Amino acid sequence: MVAFRSADNSGRQSGLLLRCILFCLLAIGLMILDKRYDQLSGIRRALSVVVYPLQVAITSPFEAWDWLHESFRSRDALRADKARLEQELRMARFRLQRYEAMETEVRQLQGLRENTTGVAHKFIVGDVMNVDVDAFRARVMVDKGARDGVFVGQAVLDEGGVFGQVARVSELTCEVILISDATHAIPAQVNRNGLRTVVLGSGDPNHLKLPYVSTAADIVKGDLLVTSGLGGVFPAGYPVGTVIEVRRDPAASLAEVDVQPTAALDRSRLLLFIWVDAAK
Repeated sequence: MVAFRSADNSGRQSGLLLRCILFCLLAIGLMILDKRYDQLSGIRRALSVVVYPLQVAITSPFEAWDWLHESFRSRDALRADKARLEQELRMARFRLQRYEAMETEVRQLQGLRENTTGVAHKFIVGDVMNVDVDAFRARVMVDKGARDGVFVGQAVLDEGGVFGQVARVSELTCEVILISDATHAIPAQVNRNGLRTVVLGSGDPNHLKLPYVSTAADIVKGDLLVTSGLGGVFPAGYPVGTVIEVRRDPAASLAEVDVQPTAALDRSRLLLFIWVDAAK
């Protein structure tokens, strides 16, 4: 039995070797035939049609996973880009607001500088620190004081015109009383005809009064009131306010005149302290 099994195994090995040689020769022949005569292209096309569903079934899960992964990655990237752009937009808006504030401040400084031309021989610019919220007082605290040469009664302007005058001074700060304060009065005149009068505060930052104008006085709506220079506190020619209404009662001797200040009494932040050149 041992010899029989040995012969049987030898026969099987010989058969396998023979078949392998035949298949190799067949493969080589088919390759030569396909290379020279292109006889197998039709078969390949038919096989590709048959195998295509299998290829799709095999590759679809991988393609779906790649698409899903790319979709999530793209969504995360879009979210990150959106957050970055929103942050840049906020920063751009912040810078724009700052630039607009700086532009406004430059215009104010230019207006203050023009207000001193040919009148004041010295001036300094102060910044409003605090506003008195008392309904019966119109006063602000400014960051200039005795150390800067500020003195009681000194004229204070803004870019629009007369703002007020210094009421109290400390070493580093001062208190400025606005021309709208009910206790304040300023000598003025009508710019059109030189009519002299006195402008009084009403307690309202948008309203001044002329209580001492006769009904026969030549004053009309739209007239500009400027400082007369009398009293030596305010230099002559600075805008004080514009007449917005004149009411005349034939039975009364005095007219009621309402004036709107030219200075932005409730909005100005930069104020100008001036020293009047007495020689001019």
